[in-house]
Amino acid sequence: MLVDGFGRIATDLRVSLTDRCNLRCSYCMPPEGLQWLPKPELLTDDEVVRLVALGVTRLGITEVRFTGGEPLLRRGLPDIVARTAALEPRPQISLTTNGIGLDRLAPALAEAGLDRVNVSLDTLDPETFRRLAHRDRLPDVLAGLRAAAETGLRPVKVNAVLMRGLNEHEAVPLLRYCLEHGYELRFIEQMPLDAQHGWRRSDMVTAEEILDLLAEDFDLVPEEPEARGSAPAERFLVDGGPARVGVIGSVTRPFCGSCDRVRLTADGQIRNCLFATEESDLRAALRAGATDDELAERWRAAVRTKKAGHGIDDSGFLQPSRPMSAIGG
Repeated sequence: MLVDGFGRIATDLRVSLTDRCNLRCSYCMPPEGLQWLPKPELLTDDEVVRLVALGVTRLGITEVRFTGGEPLLRRGLPDIVARTAALEPRPQISLTTNGIGLDRLAPALAEAGLDRVNVSLDTLDPETFRRLAHRDRLPDVLAGLRAAAETGLRPVKVNAVLMRGLNEHEAVPLLRYCLEHGYELRFIEQMPLDAQHGWRRSDMVTAEEILDLLAEDFDLVPEEPEARGSAPAERFLVDGGPARVGVIGSVTRPFCGSCDRVRLTADGQIRNCLFATEESDLRAALRAGATDDELAERWRAAVRTKKAGHGIDDSGFLQPSRPMSAIGG
């Protein structure tokens, strides 16, 4: 098992397959993009599968989520999914994506064994989308959502980040849209993970504010606390259910005490927290001929040093040097 010093057990593995992305969302990277990792530094498909298999078969990982950057840009994605689905015991397999290209790839991913998707959608307004993502791709995202639902990659979950003065007025329209299409919406507080290090708490729309905005049009009833488990989202029944909406208050309502996640970056580094400032290198050991036993012990050691919380409210908090696109969500 992957157990930290506070008794938390990591069972949810987030695997970044690339740091590249075809959008330039302002809360993640500058309009001109970033300097991408050189290809030789990225894990190969075989290396990704070996480490995922190690986590699943020997270290207690029960859920694998492929992320990026934008994971649909990884050519070998369907094969990686298929090889992960063939593991015993079989983990739950999900994908976090911006949805661009999902309309073409959804059938192949479903056939490979992908269980479900999370798609980022922060606005339904084309002009706001262009301002936020610096690309005119909203129709592609909506097409990807439709394809995921039609292919059976359910539940289709939608991730939305509200930013003050930009899209906070879309809280209600976004929820109405998701209810109409049968998607499960999750609002996420904006986190200090942008490459520009320009995050300001005053610009963030808080979980409490999001709930107040939704309450103007919907009746929200909290689910029982035990139904949440280690999930990051607080979930609420909408107008009596069964539809639900989630709010992930990573900053103002942290859930560090029940965190069960660990991250593998596209260049083979283990991160025991999204906001960690240190990493453990599995790639170098793997390429130097390390055995599975040696890799497993390195992984366990990395998780053991996990801190009690992300520390955003601490006076000495330091934003990670890597942006979200290079960490994996």
